[in-house]
Order: sequence, then structure tokens, then C-alpha cells
Amino acid sequence: MPDIHDVLDRRAVTTLFQPLIDLASGRVLGYEALSRGPAGSPWESPAELFAAARQAGRLTELDWICRARAYESALNAGLDENLTWFVNMEPAAARAACPPDLLPVVERARRGLRVVTEMTERAIASDPSGLLQSMATVRTDGWGTALDDVGADPMSLALMPFVHPDVVKLDMGMLRAPGDPQTARVVAAVAAYAESSGAIVLAEGIETEEHLAVARTMGATVGQGWHFGRPAPLPDTVSATPQPLAFIASPHPENRTPYEIVAARRPVTRTSKAQLMPMSRHVEALVTDGGEPSVLLACFQEARHFTPATARRFARMAAVSPLVAALGAGLTDAPARGVRGACLSDDDALRGEWNVIVVGPHRAAALVALDLGDSGPQGERRFDFALTHDRALVIEAARSLLGTAGPGPDPGAGRPGLGPNIWADKVGDTSVSLGFRFVSPDGLVEYARGTRVLVKIDPATRRPAPWTPEARTDLEGILA
Repeated sequence: MPDIHDVLDRRAVTTLFQPLIDLASGRVLGYEALSRGPAGSPWESPAELFAAARQAGRLTELDWICRARAYESALNAGLDENLTWFVNMEPAAARAACPPDLLPVVERARRGLRVVTEMTERAIASDPSGLLQSMATVRTDGWGTALDDVGADPMSLALMPFVHPDVVKLDMGMLRAPGDPQTARVVAAVAAYAESSGAIVLAEGIETEEHLAVARTMGATVGQGWHFGRPAPLPDTVSATPQPLAFIASPHPENRTPYEIVAARRPVTRTSKAQLMPMSRHVEALVTDGGEPSVLLACFQEARHFTPATARRFARMAAVSPLVAALGAGLTDAPARGVRGACLSDDDALRGEWNVIVVGPHRAAALVALDLGDSGPQGERRFDFALTHDRALVIEAARSLLGTAGPGPDPGAGRPGLGPNIWADKVGDTSVSLGFRFVSPDGLVEYARGTRVLVKIDPATRRPAPWTPEARTDLEGILA
């Protein structure tokens, strides 16, 4: 039997496609590409395929193979040019170059297809700057972006503004729990983003007329699910919408620092470090006081200002935040548990700034301060500062900092007690407080544990899968 290296060397990946439907007209707007390994092999399941590639150190190569095979199938089908092709991208592939043998079909796709690159919130938290660079390239090609599984993990809401997606894909769990308070919070946040940006809301997992009705009330204008069609090879003909899915305006590239961005539009006040400290702590506290996951980005100028007490405080916030980042000269990649670090160069303008920025689903705040270069006692050092709660302005400042945060550790690497085919990652659900994605020998991989429930999901169908005693034992061992 061939091994995973043989599968990847032969590029032995096939693509199935699931239709995306314009809910107003019932016509096909596009398709999502879904990759499969060789039929009848241990890697036919996408979960097993990606888990094996990860273990073999070839995950980014597989990601490129899957995307190239999807593009090739779409190009060869010769269907309506107005169709939009949704293709997933792994977080780790954001910085990886395309393998040379796949480059011709990728270049053809850039010239001949309308593509939406899908990612989850894990992509942003894994490598913020790499993701932003990748998204800039996608948009340069005239393609769009989508944030997938929104609502499956409340963390995704806080990260949504940084992706600035053209399409927001509501997780199928939203349709199955329309009365849940968490669903209401997700729908409200997505509606606010869609209204301000012009983004499309797409509902996943529509299987019945009832699901369809719920999706419409949640603001979805595009639908996907078994109600419209299961994953399959592309048809010979398709009744496509007369107009393609519209993409929204891209964020402008930002080369200014947070202080330069905010101070240009808000009043600036001069004060001492001692006076700024309580204001800084107040902004930080929004991460844990608001009851909603929030991103925290902070610039400390130099590592000596990131004290042990600060490290403990940031580690506590990282436990409840999708992303906490600290920047400063001399800081390591991981200055505290769960905190993303970035070391500033000697000539970086950020070395002269003290910034604390918080972005949540429903609120935002930025404290930006410019060091005036005083010597003498720390508490008497003077800063010019500005404070804003204007969401658009805060996000603009945050994006300028996010671009400096490099890749973090592989979430599946080095976990104690995990076997060679196991990787784990925090997930969420409306009824789940703690969870892991877990690749077990039976290939059914996604688990979540709540206060009273233990759920196992087949990733190929996104539906609850039957338990086996062995799988339950494996999972309990990991979560113990």
C-alpha cells in the first residue's frame, strides 16, 4: 500500500464541489471545493489526509495541491464565467511558496477564475502578519475572501474585522440553535459587520425548509447544504446567476503607526507615564470585563517594560482571548503563556510608542502614546497620547500592529500525550465550553466537551457521528 508521501508525490487528490445558492433566485452563485484523498485508501477522508500530511511535515504542500486541483477542475469544466469558486486555505500555507509543478494551473486560475479564499479564525491567530500578506495578494489578483465557521467559536467574531471578508459563513450550528443567546450575539455581530462593509452573509448546513427560513431571518442571502446538493463532481451545465457575487472594497494598506493614525484624527494630550498607567489598565481590562472574546494588541517599546507582573496579567487575558500580542525590542516570540510576541528592530518607529488596542465583536478602544524621550524617573516620563473608541479608527490602528506579529507555534506540534496521528486545537460550540479536534484511528475527528455534553462530529458530513468505545476512551484520555 502506498504511504502518504506517495499520495502527495503523485498529487493524488480529487475535488468534489457543493453548490452555493442565491436564496432570492434559487440559482447557483458558485461552488465550494472539497478535497478528498485516493478512494478506498486510508487518506480518502480529508481529516485523515490532512492529519497525515501534517505528521509528515508536508501540510503546506498538500494545501497547495488541493487548491491547484480545485482550480484545475473548475477551469476544465468550462462553466459560466460568473460562477465564484470557494477554496479553503490552511493557515500554515500563508507564507509557503507554490510548488513549481503546480504554478501553471495556479497562474491560469488567477487569470480565468473568480475565487474566494476561505479561512477560519485559526488562520489569523496562527500567523497574523502572514495571513494579512496573503490576503493582500489574494485581493491583488481580484479575488475575494471568506471567514468560515463563524459562530462555531465565539473567538472568530473578534477576528472578523482583521480579515475584512467579502463573505461571512455562518456555521451550521447557528441554524440548529436559533433561540440560543450565543446565536443571537453572533448574528447581531455579523449583521453589524455586513451592514457597515457590504459583505455577503452565507448560511452553511441548510438541510430543510425550516433551516432555510431560519437562514433568511439571520440575514443570509446565500445558502449551502444538502437541501441544495451534496458534494459531487461538477455538472456539465448549471443555471448560474446573471451577476457574479460582488466583492467589497479592500482595506487600504497602512504604513503608519497606531499613534500616527489616531493622532491625525483625535485630540492629543500631554501627560506623564504615571497618569497613563491607569488608563492603560482600563483599556486592557476590556478584554476580560466585557463578556465577549476580544483581541489585545500592545506595544511596550522595550522588553524591560514587559515586567513579570505584566506577563502574568497578559497570560490570564490570553486564556480568554483569540489573540494577545505584545511588541517590543528584545521581546521573544512567546513572552508569556499564550501571548504572541514580536521583537522590534532598533530603527522601528514603534519603539517610540506605547499602544494598547482592544477589538471585540461589539466594542473597541485604543490608547496610543508617543514617548517624548525624557530621562529621569520612569513615572515622570512624558507622553503625548490620544484615546479613541471609534471602531473603524481602532481597527485601522490595530491592523497596523497586527502586520508585525509573526507566526506562532504549530497548534498540533508537541502536545503532551498526543499520538502520531493526533492533533488538537481549541474549538467551540453554542453548548460547548471546551473542545478539541482530534484525529483518531477511525477517522472521525472532531470532538467537543461541554458541561454536560460530549459530541463527536464527522468532518466529511459535518453531522454527529456514532461513538465507539475506543474513540471515547481516546478522547477522555486527551481531555483528562
